[in-house]
Amino acid sequence: MVQADIAQLSGECNTWRETLRQHRDELTQNKDRLQQVASQALSKEKLKEVEHLHNQFHIQLINVHDLKQAIKMHDRKLSLEVSANDGQVNEETLVLHESILDEYQTLEHTLSNLQEEFDSFLAQNS
Repeated sequence: MVQADIAQLSGECNTWRETLRQHRDELTQNKDRLQQVASQALSKEKLKEVEHLHNQFHIQLINVHDLKQAIKMHDRKLSLEVSANDGQVNEETLVLHESILDEYQTLEHTLSNLQEEFDSFLAQNS
């Protein structure tokens, strides 16, 4: 068992989930904006870009949802372990926390790249 700052770990989980909620909202707004652009007369090449971006928004919305759920379950596990083990958590739980952090940072990077790609697409089609 490891003594850890549970408030900090739980706070990180809450921050991650709130940021993912914001990403979900942005992705949904981007999908709507993409539909508006797609309603215009576009070349075959531009339609392929629309399809690619639409697919990416869909995939990333799923990824955001899945990671949010994983964080939620992890946060509950933290609370249960603390209650059951006099304020201590298992080493495996801390390793899982680090793994979720890595997953979160990777998703953040992916979403940032997708936003840049979408912004570029909009600039070309405005």
